[in-house]
Amino acid sequence: MPVYNKLVRDLIPHIIENEGKACRTRILGQDEFRMALEEKFLEEWNEYRRASDGNEALEELADVLEVMYGLLAVHGYSPDDLEQRRQAKAAKRGGFDHRIFLIDAED
Repeated sequence: MPVYNKLVRDLIPHIIENEGKACRTRILGQDEFRMALEEKFLEEWNEYRRASDGNEALEELADVLEVMYGLLAVHGYSPDDLEQRRQAKAAKRGGFDHRIFLIDAED
C-alpha cells in the first residue's frame, strides 16, 4: 500500500473508497494543518512550475488558489480580505501589467 502522508482534498478518501480501495486518514490539529497547507502550497506551486501548457498551468493555479484559501482561513481571513488587500497594494504600488524588470537603483 503506497504511503502518502500529505494533506488531500476533502473528497479524496471517498473517491478512493468508491474505487473499491481502502485508505487510512486522520484529522490534523490546527498547527499541523497550517504546516500541511504550507507544504501543500509548495507541492502545488512546483506542479505549476512543471506545467507543460496553459491548460495544465490553469489547473495547477486553481490548486494553488485552493490552498491559499485554506491558509487564509487558518489566519482568520477570507478570500474577500485577500482581494481587498491585493487591490489596495495595486492602487499604491501598481501591478505587473507592464512587465518592468528593475536592474538597479541608487541608494
